Amino acid sequence: MTLEITDANFEEVVLKSDKPVLVDFWAAWCGPCRMLAPIVKELSEEFGEKAVIAKLDIDTHQEFASKFGVRNIPTVLIFKNGELVEKQVGVAPKSTYVEKLNALI
Repeated sequence: MTLEITDANFEEVVLKSDKPVLVDFWAAWCGPCRMLAPIVKELSEEFGEKAVIAKLDIDTHQEFASKFGVRNIPTVLIFKNGELVEKQVGVAPKSTYVEKLNALI
């Protein structure tokens, strides 16, 4: 299941996780974000307990988007042990995200 991240729970869910965490920074009005949404859903189903797959709506939660320099959406950030380790701006093939996550598991 894809988790909904907010500014209030970002630190707990993302930065304190003992698993790799993929965060999709998106907005409802963003066409490319809608293209990425099914990929993110598939990743959450495939990685299950091995990784945390999450989405953060930048329209309602801007603190961490700003903190990590998210200027364009969709942007996918991948964290491990609370550190930003990968960044993908724009929509990429599903295999790109799978490779990045598998390298961290």
